[in-house]
Amino acid sequence: MKRIAPDLEVIDITHGIEPQQVLQGALVLANTLPYMPAGVHVAVVDPGVGGDRKALVLRGDGRLFVGPDNGLLLVAAERLGGVSDAVSIENEEYLLRPVSRTFHGRDVFSPVAAHLALGVPIGELGPPVDVVELQRLDVPTLETGASRMRATVLYVDRYGNVQLNATTDDLDRVGMDPGATVEIDVGFESYFARVATTFADVRPGDILLYEDAYRNVALAVNGGNAAEMLSARPGQQIRISPARE
Repeated sequence: MKRIAPDLEVIDITHGIEPQQVLQGALVLANTLPYMPAGVHVAVVDPGVGGDRKALVLRGDGRLFVGPDNGLLLVAAERLGGVSDAVSIENEEYLLRPVSRTFHGRDVFSPVAAHLALGVPIGELGPPVDVVELQRLDVPTLETGASRMRATVLYVDRYGNVQLNATTDDLDRVGMDPGATVEIDVGFESYFARVATTFADVRPGDILLYEDAYRNVALAVNGGNAAEMLSARPGQQIRISPARE
């Protein structure tokens, strides 16, 4: 990108997405971009590289999104106002040559992003794509009962905190207020956790259920690693219910 546009300012969000975890990448992108200036956003979690998936540029609400057509871009784009139009990247004039079959992040997405930042219209990059035909991710839905919920692990951060597909509104709906003790069932194991507002609300080594910085419900261990303690991984279901007395 710097070779194409030497004065380009590049903000590197993360290289910490787990391999092949497209949903994790999509959620990190969607959580992060509201705090970033509008511009050209490149994201690459691309297990289908070299296959028949399209390479895309999406436009919406003053931002451009560059990446593979595997659902990675859409969660963020729709959270930030939606997609007005999309194109398939096919104009070889804006790619590095030769294009590697397995490294489109370097040879396709990064150079295209640099050219876009220099003002190249997206229509120059390739033919339009119908927005309704874009690939979408299957984001798990939360299941709730009168006083319990069945959540899904969306991703695990570098500290071992476990983000769930739930919000504090969901906790309120099932009556899990701050200070309450709940039972966490993961596979055949059960653990107790405290519904808390901050890590300091529980003792070191204890599990807490809290609202993270992106307003999602997460599980953590004060001073420890919740993912390791619970053997939690993305896609796993976790049952949360009031602690039995």
